[in-house]
Amino acid sequence: MSDSWSADDLMIVNAARQLCDETVCFVGIGLPSTAANLARRTHATQCTLIYESGCIGSKPTRLPLSIGDGDLADTADSVVSVPEIFAYWLQAGRVDVGFLGAAQLDRFGNINSTVIGPYEQPQTRLPGAGGAPEIAASAGEVIVIVRQGPRTFVERCDFRTSVGFGDGAGDRARLGLRGQGPQIVITDLGILRPDPATGELVQTALHPGVTVEQAIAATGWPLRVADAVAVTDPPTSSELAALAALRAA
Repeated sequence: MSDSWSADDLMIVNAARQLCDETVCFVGIGLPSTAANLARRTHATQCTLIYESGCIGSKPTRLPLSIGDGDLADTADSVVSVPEIFAYWLQAGRVDVGFLGAAQLDRFGNINSTVIGPYEQPQTRLPGAGGAPEIAASAGEVIVIVRQGPRTFVERCDFRTSVGFGDGAGDRARLGLRGQGPQIVITDLGILRPDPATGELVQTALHPGVTVEQAIAATGWPLRVADAVAVTDPPTSSELAALAALRAA
């Protein structure tokens, strides 16, 4: 792998590339916010970023520390109540993309952000769901950005905070979830997409310098790999410069 960028750079840049102009994107804090704001500063200047605190069309001057960061409200086109964000925007079908992270992700794209270990006696209590369950349920589609490793990519989540494809194809319809669910997972090793027939995540692309063996070793279930695995395009100098400026702000 080139010394000119890191594995996280590859992950964030490739995640940012998934957004385009005129997209309404519900953004999670952390890696999703970094990628979404990079997209807005580069190729998707007309992308509308929505945050759970009620900020619509935020254009933060720096990476927000939380959904309550004042910069989100100061730079927003509008600020509405939290119930309005969820009822009028998300649950009414006005959000194209939900951008989420995960503490654990399983083979069917379900997300855990609640506890590691048994719920009653957890090893670690995580920050919690926030709006992620509703985003996963109702956004037109979901993009997940997460580092790929056996502690994160698990056979089954310790707690199912946000539903991807449940236990397989048909579960979303059975549960009455309107969105398409996770359509792409971007990691520091590559890209996974769900099998349309089963909902199981399949490794479809790797970042430059990453091998199939590395992806398999970093996954806590028997990873399915596409017959023809693509290689993602390396970051451009302009993408790296914009990312560096975003982090330095």
